[in-house]
Amino acid sequence: MGIFNEITSKKTSIAIIGLGYVGLPLALEFARKYKVVGFDINPKRVDMLKRKEDPSKEVAPDEFEGRDIIFSYNLEDIRDCSFYIVAVPTPIDDAKSPDLRPLIGASRTVGKVLKKGDYVVFESTVYPGCTEEDCIPVMEKESGLVFNKDFKVGYSPERINPGDKVNTLTKILKIVSGSDAESLEEIAALYGSIITAGIHKAPTIKVAEAAKIIENTQRDLNISLMNELSLIFDKMNINTYDVIEAAGTKWNFLKFSPGLVGGHCIGVDPYYLTYKATELGLHPRVIAAGRFTNDMMGAHIAKVAIKKLISNDKKIKGAKILILGATFKEDVADIRNSKIVDIVRELKSFSVDVEVVDPRADAEEVFEEYGFHLAKEIGVKYDGVIAAVSHQEYKGLDEKYFQSVCNPGSFVLDLKGLFRGKFKAMEYWSL
Repeated sequence: MGIFNEITSKKTSIAIIGLGYVGLPLALEFARKYKVVGFDINPKRVDMLKRKEDPSKEVAPDEFEGRDIIFSYNLEDIRDCSFYIVAVPTPIDDAKSPDLRPLIGASRTVGKVLKKGDYVVFESTVYPGCTEEDCIPVMEKESGLVFNKDFKVGYSPERINPGDKVNTLTKILKIVSGSDAESLEEIAALYGSIITAGIHKAPTIKVAEAAKIIENTQRDLNISLMNELSLIFDKMNINTYDVIEAAGTKWNFLKFSPGLVGGHCIGVDPYYLTYKATELGLHPRVIAAGRFTNDMMGAHIAKVAIKKLISNDKKIKGAKILILGATFKEDVADIRNSKIVDIVRELKSFSVDVEVVDPRADAEEVFEEYGFHLAKEIGVKYDGVIAAVSHQEYKGLDEKYFQSVCNPGSFVLDLKGLFRGKFKAMEYWSL
């Protein structure tokens, strides 16, 4: 009897290692049909999930109902599982190099409970070769078992899009791979039982790893092009969004927009690829240039604000600027790798008084991560406003509202083009 049949008959369980924005939806979806143990090393997170509360605020309480799942941070609770799915974060460190500590830690955890006949599938985004070169040796060492003889491994990259309620887990085609022909079929069968959009079987684990990392690298490069164009068009007094709208009338134009590139995918994954390329003796100039452009946008926007203050005869030290939004993208609570902090830090380096508001972000988490407090509400007498994140809560605002909270001679910097064409009296600028 194959592993898929054992899971289907509930003779064994699936363990999901890491219950963040990737692992939790996956665990709950599998738990519709199978026995699942959701494992996370963060006791606070586990306790919240036991109360049907998602710390990421992506999963509603009713989605926990009717699921065959237990949540735990106790290693013993996953010892009897036979199919392990690793969905832990893969961030970068301060030097922009891959930080594999969560992934290696998860590999050790799985290795401690691994048994003959078990399967391990990784969903965390990594550079090609990481699963086989970095993770498998750790599991072999911890378990004393031999890869492909005693246990099988696969890689199936996550494609979760935080905040997207249309393209959800089951509606996105899933790439799967296995360490041999048998494991590929078993892994494909298991994922295929919950993914309605279909399954793509990659020929090797490395191909699946590479496919994931170029998805976000491609987006990063396209956005960096638009950011560079916005710098050029600003010098020409041309609105970039007007240009995109006009160019978008051609059937094969790709409608990317300029903006801050944060989060745990697009702003991170290219560094995994450049790291591996450099290790192989290659210097990926195009990818590195795109990263440089996107990483400098926060400081650029802050300097635009400083120039506006000067041109409006405002005193820079003590000038009051409001920033709308702290999360890495619209309509999510996730603040990881948010580039709003780059704007805040640059403005504060000029002794500007910065207030940041966000209806979605957790104030305590923002302070712990970035060291500044969120304002509880929008105040008054601002010298400028930076509309940084296009949350639904901000889309109904208009020029009259901004005039009511700003001093005379103030400006609005609209990073997402949210209020384009709506300003007549106030100074308006967008990327």
